[in-house]
Amino acid sequence: MKLKPIAVIAVAFGAFATLGVAEEDYTSPTRPANTVSNSKPSVWLAANDLSIATGKPSLVPMSKGSVHIPIWSMSGGTVGQSVAGLVGELPDDCAAVKVEIVVTTTDASTSSRFEDVYRVHLSQMVENASFTSQYYRGRPVRTKLPDAPFQTRTILLDPYYEVVPNAPLAIRIQREPGDPADTFIRPTGLALVKVTPVAKVKKSHVVQDVNGYNSWPMMQAIGKKLVCTYSRGAKHTISEDARATYARTSTDGGKTWTPETVVADTPNYGEVPVGKGLDSDGAMLLWVRRVGPDWQHDLYRTTDGVTFTLVATPKFEVQPIQITDVFAVPEVGLMCLWFGGSYSGKRPNAWGTLTSRDNGTTWTQNTVESDLARSQWPTEPSAAYLGDGRIIAVARTELGDISTVRSQFQLESTDYGVTWTRSQTNITDVAASTPSLVYDTETGLLSNYYYHRGEGVLRRRVVDPQKILGHPLDWPDAEAVAVGSRVKFDAGNVNATKIGDTHYLSFYSGKEPNTAVLVSEIPAPTPAASDR
Repeated sequence: MKLKPIAVIAVAFGAFATLGVAEEDYTSPTRPANTVSNSKPSVWLAANDLSIATGKPSLVPMSKGSVHIPIWSMSGGTVGQSVAGLVGELPDDCAAVKVEIVVTTTDASTSSRFEDVYRVHLSQMVENASFTSQYYRGRPVRTKLPDAPFQTRTILLDPYYEVVPNAPLAIRIQREPGDPADTFIRPTGLALVKVTPVAKVKKSHVVQDVNGYNSWPMMQAIGKKLVCTYSRGAKHTISEDARATYARTSTDGGKTWTPETVVADTPNYGEVPVGKGLDSDGAMLLWVRRVGPDWQHDLYRTTDGVTFTLVATPKFEVQPIQITDVFAVPEVGLMCLWFGGSYSGKRPNAWGTLTSRDNGTTWTQNTVESDLARSQWPTEPSAAYLGDGRIIAVARTELGDISTVRSQFQLESTDYGVTWTRSQTNITDVAASTPSLVYDTETGLLSNYYYHRGEGVLRRRVVDPQKILGHPLDWPDAEAVAVGSRVKFDAGNVNATKIGDTHYLSFYSGKEPNTAVLVSEIPAPTPAASDR
């Protein structure tokens, strides 16, 4: 198969006044976090390099005036149409690939009122192994159409798919008109598939990897010191008596850690850190869930990350499954979000806020929504105060494979947390992916970190929150910042903090019964030149 050089494709598209494909690699709204090597050229597959895989898509010319370009016409009404191609050459030092597609429309009804949805299927032909052993079924990706036909859209389908160098890569592109988000019932045209070799992400540091299920960490900076709390038990359970909460500290960015100290180890209870933050004096607060003969949440305070003092064990009208990170809200005091119910759907589901006006000694519980179906239930949320009474939070979802269900929630308040709106986002590359937000007041950028369980990739999306408040479908593309185990529930649960211009991300990774707590240090994002 002959691979199309970038210049040939660009020249062809340059014939359209309203179409164009840049020769440089994809650029996000932020500077990339050392994941993409710009020196590695992309591989382009034109329409003629692809063939029918499923259904009956049509290879047709897209015409305007005297210019005709071959595209694959993908139906907006017929489910199960896809095309496939093969990339035979990837660099020896290629750790992963980023897959994008270039699509357009010719129909006069094209409008940004509509969306379409695509999915990528990937596998490799590795020597002496089944070519299905590396199969990956990507998540549905929904995007808005442009305001008029004959305009180019470059859609990122996956930013980091790990590959075996020199093994042929099979790619299948599928439109998903059966997804409720695909509201454009007319055909779209697939013109190009772009495959970009990606360098390996920076290796994470180990916080704790002794034998046992080291998991569910919480990370908080106290000044220039990192404090990482985590729990350890025998397996992926929260109530076992063997499970206790521990802490270690680091003053060199997570490279080395002080000896482990015990935060909580109550007989007959399993204890897990579930939320962290700072009080009004700059001390660290830590919520620890204690499950055994009963179900409690204990709040601890520490000024050094070594000695933790019990502050409160509140009683709640609605029992939370979890209380999440603490943040400060002017005119309110300390705030955190909670959620209660059942992951299995056996109990009514609810969520709301907790507020404290006395620096954490007492708490007031407020229920925002109750009696929610699992598909409408925001779990394990992370929140940030943006100023002027505005709060934004992102929460995970628990089920589904269509984009309108399998997507993170966005929660918004404009009145200091009194009332809220809940929407689903366009963030669909998730699988029980707990988010962690970091808002940088200096740059005005919001970072959303989440671990894609089962795929073993820790992702980040960075945005000016003004662009997504009231517009939850406008989150920009993701980038990969760390990798871990692909064992679905034996890795994940990122929790982030910030020191200076660096973000520190704790998560866990491994395979039951032994997992490790890790930390990655990632440069804080800065606005792209075009946004300055």
